[in-house]
Amino acid sequence: MDTAKDSPVAVIGAGPVGLAAASHLLDRGIEPLVLETGPTAATAVRGWAHVRLFSTWAELTDPAAEKLLAPTGWTKPDETAYPTGGDWAERYLQPLADALGDRVRYGTTVTGVARAGRDRVVDTDRDAQFFTVHVARADGAEERILVRAVIDASGTWSTPSPLGANGLPALGERAAADLITYRIPDLTDPAVRARYAGRATAVVGSGASAFTTLAALAGLAGEAPGTHTLWILRRGIGTNTYGGGEADQLPARGALGLAAKAAVDDGNATAVTGFRTAAVERDSARPDRLVLVAEDGRRSEPVDEVIALTGLRPDLTFLDELRLALDERLQAPVALAPLIDPNVHSCGTVYPHGAAELSHPETGVYLTGMKSYGRAPTFLALTGFEQVRSIAAALAGDHEAAARVELTLPETGVCGGTGLATEAATAPAETAPPAGCCGAPATGIIQIGTTAGSC
Repeated sequence: MDTAKDSPVAVIGAGPVGLAAASHLLDRGIEPLVLETGPTAATAVRGWAHVRLFSTWAELTDPAAEKLLAPTGWTKPDETAYPTGGDWAERYLQPLADALGDRVRYGTTVTGVARAGRDRVVDTDRDAQFFTVHVARADGAEERILVRAVIDASGTWSTPSPLGANGLPALGERAAADLITYRIPDLTDPAVRARYAGRATAVVGSGASAFTTLAALAGLAGEAPGTHTLWILRRGIGTNTYGGGEADQLPARGALGLAAKAAVDDGNATAVTGFRTAAVERDSARPDRLVLVAEDGRRSEPVDEVIALTGLRPDLTFLDELRLALDERLQAPVALAPLIDPNVHSCGTVYPHGAAELSHPETGVYLTGMKSYGRAPTFLALTGFEQVRSIAAALAGDHEAAARVELTLPETGVCGGTGLATEAATAPAETAPPAGCCGAPATGIIQIGTTAGSC
C-alpha cells in the first residue's frame, strides 16, 4: 500500500481483547489484520473451556463487537448468566471472528516485530517507517507483513510462572515435569479425573485459579476416598485470604473463595503457609512421588501430583527490536504500572486508562489486554475493552475520544474503592499485599493467546 494511512493495523491474538480491538478499528474505518497462532479464535480461552467465569455475559461482550455481530443474526446470551470459557469461545468469540472474515488469519505465529529497515538502535526517519511483522505460518512458510501500527493482545497464557519462589524454575522442576501441570485440571475428562482421584496433590498458589482447583478437588474427594490436597501458600492465612465472600460485588467470585475455604475447613485440603518452594525432589521411598522443598529447608509430605498456579508473565521476545518502556518489576507499560501494582493495588482502585498510559517510545505500538498488565494479576475483560476503544480512537486521530476513558469495576467487597477484580480462569499471582489491605488478589483471564488471550 502507498501510505501508512491505507495500511492495516496488526492485531496479535484473536482472543477477547484482540477481537474487540479489530471491531473498534473497523468502527473507525481502519482495517485490522488479526494474527492468531491457533487454528480457531480464542485458542487460549479454549484451553480453560471447563472453567466457569465469575463475570456475567453483560461484562464479557464489547459494544463495538456487538455492533459488528448484529447483522449476522447473532443473539446475545442471557446477560445474567455465567458462561464457561467454552461458552465464551463458541457463543461469542468465534462468531465475532467469523464476522471479521478474512481479516483474521489463523495458524499464523508472530516471530518478530520491527520498524522496516531499522533495528532498535537506528534513529534516522524511524517514525516514518512502516512496521514489519514477521510471521511463521502453519505450513512452515515465513512472511513479512507491513502495517501502520501494532496492537499486541497476545496475552500471557503461553508463559505460566514456575514453582520457584524467586521467579525461576525450582531445582528439579523441569526433571519432574511429568508430574507437574500449570493449568486448572478438567475433572470432567475421565483421563484427567483418574490422574487425581484417590491421590495426594499439591496446589501451589493463592488466587482464583487455586480456589477453583481446591474446590474441584474437594468435590472429587467426596467421590474418591483418598483424594487429598496440600495447599502451598507463600504467605500466611489472614481474614481476607479467601477474598470478599458474601460482600463481593461479583457474587460468583465471592462464592469461589468461600468454596476454597470450605475445602480447608472440611479437611479436604491442608494449608501449608509461608512455604517458598526452592526445589522439587523425588521421594526416596517412592520415586513416582514428589516432595517440595522450601527455601527454609522445610519439606512437604510426598504427593502424587503438583498443580502450579503461581501466575503468568508476558512473552516479550518477539518485540525485542522495538523501543518499549516497561516497568522493571511488572513488565507493564511504565505509565500503567503504578495504577495496577499488586504491591499497592491488590485491592482498591484501577484508575481510568487508555492509549496514553499504554503508549511507548515506539509510536504506534500498544500492549493491551492481559499482556498490558505484565505480571500483575488484576485484569478484567472490561478493562481490555476500554483499552482498545481508546487505542482505536487514537489511531483514528480522535484524541478527545482517546482521552475520554471511563472504567467502573465491581468492588472486591473487602476494601473501599473500585476493586481490581479479575476472572477465575488464569493463574494467580503470589505477591503479598501490604499490611492492612486485601488478601490475595484474584487473577485475570488470559487470552488469555489469553490473551491467550485474554479477557
